[in-house]
Formats: sequence, structure tokens, C-alpha cells
Amino acid sequence: MPNLYHPLPAAQAEEQFTELLSRSGVKVERIVSTGQASSAGFWYDQAHTEWVLLLAGAAGVEFEGEPEVRALQPGDYLEIAPHQRHRIAWTQAAPPTVWLAVHLAEAPPKR
Repeated sequence: MPNLYHPLPAAQAEEQFTELLSRSGVKVERIVSTGQASSAGFWYDQAHTEWVLLLAGAAGVEFEGEPEVRALQPGDYLEIAPHQRHRIAWTQAAPPTVWLAVHLAEAPPKR
């Protein structure tokens, strides 16, 4: 039976993304971080909504225009609106930080 925690990939230079489910307008993935952070000056600026749940480890997420980094512990979740610029300030290396990310395509405008 599939399990989000087993097997976890070995620590690598980059975060590890595993697509768990993909349907029209929805993608679910597991992200495993082992101390990675966004590069200096880099901001994610996505055209879709992303909902993330921290399952294990710890992380800091920074949002443009907010003075403080949001520290996340297991069970914490965020909804990131389209084009809400954000970056990963830090992630716990050991044990690994495990995220569940749900990417939601925006509904087409009603006519």
C-alpha cells in the first residue's frame, strides 16, 4: 500500500518532488526537503492556488510584504493565492521536512 513516509528519498542538493495524483485542474505532490531554501532574491509567483500541509520536520515560509517569516510545524497548513509571491526561508534537514502540496487550477470565469 502506498505510504507518504516510506520510502523517503535520500538527502540531495535539491528538494524531491513526487506527484501523487493528477486530474483536470488538480495536482497533489509530496515534497521532501532536507535543509533547502529558496535562492537569495528568488520568489515563487505561481498562476494557480497552492495549498500546503507540513507533515513532518519544520520550515519557514516568507511572503512578500510580510515582516516576519512564518514558521511551520507538523500539522500547519497554508493557502497560497495566485501570484502571492513567497519563498522558502529554511527547512529542517534531519529528520527531513515532508510537505503535501495541492495545486488547484483556477476555475474559468463564468460567462
